[in-house]
Amino acid sequence: MNPLLDFSGLPRFAEIKPEHVAPAIEQMLDENRALITRLLADDSLPTWDSFVRPMEDANERLSRAWGPVGHLNAVMNSPELRDAYNSTLPKITAYYAELGQNLALFQKFKALRNSTEFAGLSAARKKIIENELRDFRLGGAELPDDKKARYLAIQERQSELSSRFSDNILDATNDFTLVIENRGELDGLPEDVLQTAREAAQSAEKTGWMFTLKAPSYLPVMQFADNRDLRAKIYRAYATRASEFGKPDWDNTPLMDEIVALRAEEAQLLGFKNFGELSLAAKMAETPQQVVNFMRELAQRARPFAEKDLVELREFAKTKLGLIELRSWDVAYVSEKLREQRYAFSEQEVKQYFPEDAVLAGLFKLVETLYGLRINPSSAPIWHETVRFFDIRDAKDNLVGQFYLDLYARNSKRGGAWMDDVITRRRLDNKIQTPVAYLNCNFSAPVGGATASSEQGPAQRDGSVRESVAAAASPSDDYYRANGRRPAVFTHDEVQTLFHEFGHGLHHLLTEVEDLGVSGINGVEWDAVELPSQFMENFCWEWDVLQGMTRRADTNEKLPRALFDKMLAAKNFQSGLATLRQIEFALFDMLMHSNFNVGQGKTILQLLDEVRAEVAVLIPPEFNRFPQSFSHIFSGGYSAGYYSYKWAEVLSADAYSLFEEHGVLNPEIGARFRAEVLAMGGARPAMESFAAFRGRAPSIDALLRHNGLIEV
Repeated sequence: MNPLLDFSGLPRFAEIKPEHVAPAIEQMLDENRALITRLLADDSLPTWDSFVRPMEDANERLSRAWGPVGHLNAVMNSPELRDAYNSTLPKITAYYAELGQNLALFQKFKALRNSTEFAGLSAARKKIIENELRDFRLGGAELPDDKKARYLAIQERQSELSSRFSDNILDATNDFTLVIENRGELDGLPEDVLQTAREAAQSAEKTGWMFTLKAPSYLPVMQFADNRDLRAKIYRAYATRASEFGKPDWDNTPLMDEIVALRAEEAQLLGFKNFGELSLAAKMAETPQQVVNFMRELAQRARPFAEKDLVELREFAKTKLGLIELRSWDVAYVSEKLREQRYAFSEQEVKQYFPEDAVLAGLFKLVETLYGLRINPSSAPIWHETVRFFDIRDAKDNLVGQFYLDLYARNSKRGGAWMDDVITRRRLDNKIQTPVAYLNCNFSAPVGGATASSEQGPAQRDGSVRESVAAAASPSDDYYRANGRRPAVFTHDEVQTLFHEFGHGLHHLLTEVEDLGVSGINGVEWDAVELPSQFMENFCWEWDVLQGMTRRADTNEKLPRALFDKMLAAKNFQSGLATLRQIEFALFDMLMHSNFNVGQGKTILQLLDEVRAEVAVLIPPEFNRFPQSFSHIFSGGYSAGYYSYKWAEVLSADAYSLFEEHGVLNPEIGARFRAEVLAMGGARPAMESFAAFRGRAPSIDALLRHNGLIEV
């Protein structure tokens, strides 16, 4: 059997090969189209069981066949798999576009909405039907045939361009390596970073230390390297990825223009003034102008703090480090030096207290305390030897959910951190289907012994995955000693990233909804999706949480309270600059999708320059090509939606304030958050879920307080 067509359990990663992709997807598409034909031929009044349920079953099977393909393309990318993915993607895109445009299906859903059965359906099922009616309108079901054809062509082309955009970033990132043979040029870099760089060089059969643009290599250079020329060289390479400064085949500039133009055309076909309006039709925010006003108001609040941050940074750079002009490749380095002087600690010092095993144990204990759950190591077929697998069980030992954990960066894996669904909770006859999630990060792997950056093990030249089963959940000291490695250690920022993605995972895994369309993260407004993830980050600043998840890898000493107090004092260090940076991205995104026309007066880069002139205080150099690697909006799900991070942060900060009022480890408040927010999924509007938990509408005050943007 084609492993992609086995839906009896977890994906059979060890057996999936590129040649399985096209036959599996084509078979599923044929079966689904045949089902639709049968459903439309039935003249009887549609019911949930006769109409919605069969459609739901069919589309879930397709999703579960295609999901592992997209996942492997993101985490175990190979030329063969990439070709299989990209050649099949247009067929998937065409199917869903055809589905959304099918006027006969739309009429069936309208008939069900107007039937006597509708009143007796559960709230979740009513929400699914209402969402379907909305999505048919947004999918072009009411368009005339000639416009439907154009709409379909737009969808297929956008999918192709977005995939190429992502591929170009990965290829451009992997293409750059810098080998340094003189140890003196690497002063300031931590020993674990140097060891990783030496192992990378050895793996490439070179002498010295090799650096890349992957986050675990790039970020420490920018933060710690005393060598300004090295920082400048690495910065320029990173800031110009996938642009006209590199290989022409990897230049994302023309792709960006075409993507934005196609989105504008799509919106106009559907009767919207711009893509921003179309994007917000299924979100909490009502208009692009509302989002722009929110961003600008927040910018006004943050700007005085950002200006103060910058004055301090420039003065410190000049008087203490002899840097007359602060350049972009100096900012992270000078900031770290200023932090060390002001708060008497360094990020590298803190990092030693967060070994992987202690962090995971602390994270799991937090979840167990808040929600009455237990997280245990389990086994499953995996795609790389470092991937682990876990069960989540309740107090009665019932299986609630499962998740994969893929923590480390590698050449075959796209950058960033993300959660994705494998299987979604739903009722199947007399049993509940257990939800499963992927949690992916790009942290530094354990160093010493085997090469940390090695692609050996599961990766095969034909793009398949070797037989491998997750066995160790949180490697112990014995495990590391046996393998000749020290534990991976995480920065505090990386710990927050892990908590963030785990929050997304809990949103998917702890749902109690039994209907697929609004179970877990399904049906949740995009600008509310970040609420559970940003909410989890707050716990990374609580002593009662951190003291149980820290341990120096060399001495087993817990994080000292004095060091924690310094971290807390520095929590909002440069928060003004950080806030303006996020506002810059969000405002650029929304204006590009609502008040900009490709080829009419200005380029995308010039638009970004205008936004920076309005809200930023730190302006990058002319050669910076940030948009060319802004995958969130050009190849992710955040187009005209990047504002969601700040929008949802208002909700998450205010939600967390209830824990602050009643005790951050209060199981009663935890149970309430689980029941009113996590368990509800998309079965009701996110604002209703927030109000049910908090007892009122959200307030921006907690966000400003948490970020230190209120004068004391």
